[in-house]
Amino acid sequence: MKIALFCAYNQAVTEEYAASIHGIVQQAGHHIDVDFRLKKSFEAKGLNAHYFDSSHPMESSYDALFSVGGDGTLLRAIPFIHNSGVPILGINTGRLGFLTSLQKESLEKGLRLFFDGNYQLISRSLIEVKTDIAVEAITDFGYALNEVTLIRKNTTSMLNIETEIDGKELTTYWADGLIIATPTGSTGYSLSNGGPILSPQTESFVLNPIAPHNINMRPLVLPDSICITIRVNGRGTHHLVSMDARSLSVPMDTQISLQKAPFQIQTIQIQGDDFFQTLRNKLFWGHDTRNRQ
Repeated sequence: MKIALFCAYNQAVTEEYAASIHGIVQQAGHHIDVDFRLKKSFEAKGLNAHYFDSSHPMESSYDALFSVGGDGTLLRAIPFIHNSGVPILGINTGRLGFLTSLQKESLEKGLRLFFDGNYQLISRSLIEVKTDIAVEAITDFGYALNEVTLIRKNTTSMLNIETEIDGKELTTYWADGLIIATPTGSTGYSLSNGGPILSPQTESFVLNPIAPHNINMRPLVLPDSICITIRVNGRGTHHLVSMDARSLSVPMDTQISLQKAPFQIQTIQIQGDDFFQTLRNKLFWGHDTRNRQ
């Protein structure tokens, strides 16, 4: 197998696990290329490695990308992976980690299961973002795996967020912002804002207003076959649009269109792990003492 090892941050714990992974992969007889950002750390440890530059699009020749860190690291790998079709194995060295299938405590066992073929691929949809004016960051990579969030900038005043579904008026949200989440992102910012949890295979979007002043507004689940059109206005000149880990400033009254992206991202789920087990473990759903009576 040909593996790429991705790391968004140079942190001591991440560097240690990256070095361990490099050794495990080589001992298993597979080829591994390492994110160039780890070169200094690897050389300090006396490790010889082949490197790649994650600022350039990923080659489709890789069999998998190992993302070492937390969910944020995996999200930062998405612009690099783009539509290459290379699946991602998230290796969690952080805290919560809904997207990272493999925990640092079971690293060797999990990688052994992976190389033995004991895993499955989970297809995850993305949101594609377009605007009626040129916005460089969106033109370069206008996609989000977790969510797109429209939120106020440099003001304490509410935004009015005019929203249409397939060209038909839905409502105008008077709120601090609006989250448009994928099923993958339903366990992220949207969940913290009171939104529903969707399983990854659900073909839906969640529209979830942030602190709405029209208090009868509630999170709304919509099929991902629709097109959402939004215009944001308020007292400032600009508002923020965040796409996963990237945030950019957009002029008020910009038309923003959101729909399902024409490609999906595949994540690797190691045998013995699944979405519902993750919910039980991460959200402590299985820790109600009545379950043991």
